[in-house]
Amino acid sequence: MKTSNQTLCLVRAQGGFTMIELIMVIVILGILAAVAVPKFTNLSSNARTSAIQGIAGGISSANSTNVAVCGVSSTNTNCVTVTNCSNGGSLLQGGLPSGYTITSSAVASGVTNSACVLTDSASTGVTANFTITGAP
Repeated sequence: MKTSNQTLCLVRAQGGFTMIELIMVIVILGILAAVAVPKFTNLSSNARTSAIQGIAGGISSANSTNVAVCGVSSTNTNCVTVTNCSNGGSLLQGGLPSGYTITSSAVASGVTNSACVLTDSASTGVTANFTITGAP
């Protein structure tokens, strides 16, 4: 049979974490956070680059569809006249998103211009090139 002293000793033997263990966990979490934060801060520039490339690809794709529609019939109401790179924004549903600009460059009907440049006006140096074909 156990005495009350033996039962009391067993209860005292169970303890929580020591202060050293808690401090070590906090230090390890701090080191992991210091390593992870620079990875996340670089994601915004990658996101801007991916977004502008997606918009440029959308303009090129919309232009291909527009050239095909205009080729069937230039009097078609869905045919958008393209005489300049800046007309590429009007090919997108809803138009060119705000915060982006297209460098103006003339495009003749039936001629492909690959010198069109889309610029993110909110971020310096983020640009994408796209190809556009003139349509009557």
